[in-house]
Amino acid sequence: MKKVLVITLVVIMMAALFAGCAASSTTQPEPQKEEAKKIGLVISTLNNPFFVSLKDGAEAKAKELGYELVVLDSQNDPAKEMSNVEDLVTKNVAVILINPTDSDAVGNAVKAANDKKIPVITLDRGANSGEVVAHIASDNVAGGKMAGEYVIEQLGGKGKVVELEGIAGTSAARDRGQGFNDAIKASSIEVVAKQTADFDRTKGLSVMENILQAQPEINAVFAHNDEMALGALQAIKASGKTIMVVGFDATDDAVKAVEAGEMAATVAQQPAKIGSLGVENAAKVIKGEAIEKSIPVDLQLVTK
Repeated sequence: MKKVLVITLVVIMMAALFAGCAASSTTQPEPQKEEAKKIGLVISTLNNPFFVSLKDGAEAKAKELGYELVVLDSQNDPAKEMSNVEDLVTKNVAVILINPTDSDAVGNAVKAANDKKIPVITLDRGANSGEVVAHIASDNVAGGKMAGEYVIEQLGGKGKVVELEGIAGTSAARDRGQGFNDAIKASSIEVVAKQTADFDRTKGLSVMENILQAQPEINAVFAHNDEMALGALQAIKASGKTIMVVGFDATDDAVKAVEAGEMAATVAQQPAKIGSLGVENAAKVIKGEAIEKSIPVDLQLVTK
């Protein structure tokens, strides 16, 4: 009787073991939970409301998608920018978003990321060297042309204009200037002064003060960004002259100045959308999805 019982138990155990093996060979394992991915964001400067908005847009999208976003400020210093990228490499970020301080100088930072096989996406300003998987920006040439056409319309095709340029070497300054000058070259508008003010309000003020002393007749100012435009506006107010000012970026202060009738116009970018699209496309890269090499963001002219 005992022998029969033992044999029965052995048979039952073997059956159970066989059933378990059979079940394990046909049941798919549960998918592993994907580890949290870090995305790096290197900003040219956070001392400019445009780039603060870009950062805010990126942070909001990262939170929405469940990614950790590491934000570093380059303070408009290419050496600091390089250090920031090296820092992100040590933090094992999956993708680096860069808003370059300078389109030439940023090449070394991009190459440093390339060497570590970390994909790079440029925002607002491009990189003249190194490999990037995508560039997300407004069409700055089209925006400059938009500003130029507005100036032509308002001045009736003739007059004397000052152009305040952004940081030399940045794609934004180059492209906005190109678009503006392409637009006005068929008119009788003359650029009587063209000087850089580094996208900075204080420099825009001081540069415009000097130009006002040197140029007795000025009908309009086109500034490559609103910070310089607002600085120029301050200098013009102090001089007691009436000169049309057109900016670029549609920052809150500039839009308020347009609504108050102090600035004539500003070309509206969408910095928050640029930041948001940066994170959105970084997430696609992390997942192995294909993205476009060039991703444009719409522009529009803001007037009163």
